[in-house]
Amino acid sequence: MSADALVTAPAPAAPALILTQEDTWLQPFEPVLLARQQRLADRLAIITKEYGSLSKFATAHQRLGLHYDAKRRGYVVREWAPGAEAVSLVGDFNYWNRQADPLTKDETTGVWEGFVADDESGRRPAANSRYKLHVVAHGQGKDRLPAYLRRAVQDEESKDFSAQLWVPSTPFEWTDKTFRVANATKGQPLIYEAHVGMAQEEGRVGTYREFADLILPRIQAEGYNTIQLMAILEHPYYGSFGYHVANFFAPSSRFGTPEDLKYLVNEAHNRGLVVLLDLVHSHAVKNEAEGLADFDGSGNLYFHKGERGNHPGWDSKLFDYGRPEVQQFLLSNLRYWLEEFHFDGFRFDGVTSMLYHHHGEGHAFGGYDSYFGPDADDDAILYLMLASTLVREIKKSALLIAEDMSGLPGLCRPIAEGGVGFDYRLAMGVPDFWIKTLKHKRDEDWDLGELWHQLVNRRQGEKTVAYAESHDQALVGDKTLSHWLYDGAIYTNMGVLDGNMQAARATALHKLIRLITMSAGGEAYLNFMGNEFGHPEWVDFPRAGNDWSYHFARRQWSLADNPDLRFSQLLAFDKAMLQLARERQLLIKGPAALLNIDHGNKVIAFERAGLVFVFNFNPTESFFGYGIPVPKAGRYRLALHSDRGAFGGFERLDESVVYDTVGGGGTAEAPRLSLYLPNRTALVLVAGK
Repeated sequence: MSADALVTAPAPAAPALILTQEDTWLQPFEPVLLARQQRLADRLAIITKEYGSLSKFATAHQRLGLHYDAKRRGYVVREWAPGAEAVSLVGDFNYWNRQADPLTKDETTGVWEGFVADDESGRRPAANSRYKLHVVAHGQGKDRLPAYLRRAVQDEESKDFSAQLWVPSTPFEWTDKTFRVANATKGQPLIYEAHVGMAQEEGRVGTYREFADLILPRIQAEGYNTIQLMAILEHPYYGSFGYHVANFFAPSSRFGTPEDLKYLVNEAHNRGLVVLLDLVHSHAVKNEAEGLADFDGSGNLYFHKGERGNHPGWDSKLFDYGRPEVQQFLLSNLRYWLEEFHFDGFRFDGVTSMLYHHHGEGHAFGGYDSYFGPDADDDAILYLMLASTLVREIKKSALLIAEDMSGLPGLCRPIAEGGVGFDYRLAMGVPDFWIKTLKHKRDEDWDLGELWHQLVNRRQGEKTVAYAESHDQALVGDKTLSHWLYDGAIYTNMGVLDGNMQAARATALHKLIRLITMSAGGEAYLNFMGNEFGHPEWVDFPRAGNDWSYHFARRQWSLADNPDLRFSQLLAFDKAMLQLARERQLLIKGPAALLNIDHGNKVIAFERAGLVFVFNFNPTESFFGYGIPVPKAGRYRLALHSDRGAFGGFERLDESVVYDTVGGGGTAEAPRLSLYLPNRTALVLVAGK
């Protein structure tokens, strides 16, 4: 064979995406990532052709629903219900007469429309009018709540929900024009997760204005820079924690008016606090009377038809993300909350359920096939990419957090790099680790290697929100970390002068768990309301089983305010911990680097942001002259430690001591510090004079 006949095989094409360039294990799946990008581009092209832009597409809430038309001088009502046989507007203004105000159907769009003129005296909607739509399908009529209603209210006697026409006498005056997300977080969100209704100490439902006036000052003083509001979207059952949403465009009326919510957000911004909305687009309540289920009788208007439309574990309905009108409904919802209420971003609930046809139920995520095979829900992934794209268009600085336990590669990377476009994912394995450890292991058996793995096992280039415990763990039937630690002592031995050893152990470990989680677990940090000071007991919303009591659906702030109780000491440590994070920009200075792990003695040390963190988890042994390798030679001093008396410690460390390294300085030996490590104590050291 001649040399001319030899053909050199072409070299494999270089990866096209930054994501696959950085992770070679992803390269076999690059065609899937590229196909997702192309599908997004194709959908955006169609939307742009039909509507002009994605942001204009996301304006269905401005057209559908009940709106006043100044030119026509009357109210226009529109509702998408293509499968309905008849639709009429009913309310207190027309004496709930189902024949008085019929709507007419546009056969092309499936949208029904009606008009009630101003001059129809005595039977036109007015401020605070209650109304519904009467929808007829298969010869049967049902009164339903409009999909795009802005306010739903419940009758105290019948418990029936109705839409309410909300017309404030004067527009709300915003004073937050100079607020900037980046200025508030400085790149490291310190998130305070809160529930407005259970935020007061009295046994009742709290309000938006009470939260703004009484709770925001606490959050600001504690050092958090972001609040994440739960249960804002209207939900018929208070005890659902806000996760069975019925009315996606309505702020819950049980906490006050829409203007009251605006007041809360405005006040937060004026205090320099970012406000995130805990958003539920992963499922919806199955109730027909209050929600969207089977709205037009077709069985699959907003949700998948048949069993695919039912969540196997949540007793709720699942959206059909591939349907254009559903995409428009959900995207318009995002725009509405950003623009109407000035929210600064979203925590997307239940993202794992959205990403996969199996919804993560009983599924172990192992190899990359788990993420990119037939189990992936491409329609939901397209919606999430559309959502992140829209949010950037509407509010470039907005934060997007995904509740995902699967670890989908690229979820928190830009779309152009092969990702889905979120900013952060929740480190859901960390709180699970802590609860399992406290439930099933003696202190002597804690596995520091497993702990370190849980804290640092996150994808390079994808930011994570670290947290030590979730709000779910506080629900009745489980316990908060403080309740697991203190057990019965939380009721009897919380005095600062009480020498109870169980309470002393609990106080020490509560501080260590939170500090190591924040300092090594991610690029943002989250705390659920009250857990910062070890709030006692569980969360149990009013229900028949507790005689409709609010006793466990409140926050006992007076415990933290009492200097004679350990709760105040836990709060003082939390403040100091957050102050350290802010001053040192702890969470944006790269991941933690392990310096020492001593399984036998239960000592672990690492470096981050120029700080050296040393934790002695040993339940009984303190160590003198314990050697800890450090990145550089020099002099070190204590920046923080958990053994201060003000934090419920025993004052075993002298903060005036300066620690000089030994070794280094041209020697073959790495520099190290010789430290006194009291048991169950954390030290944070900084180099300097």
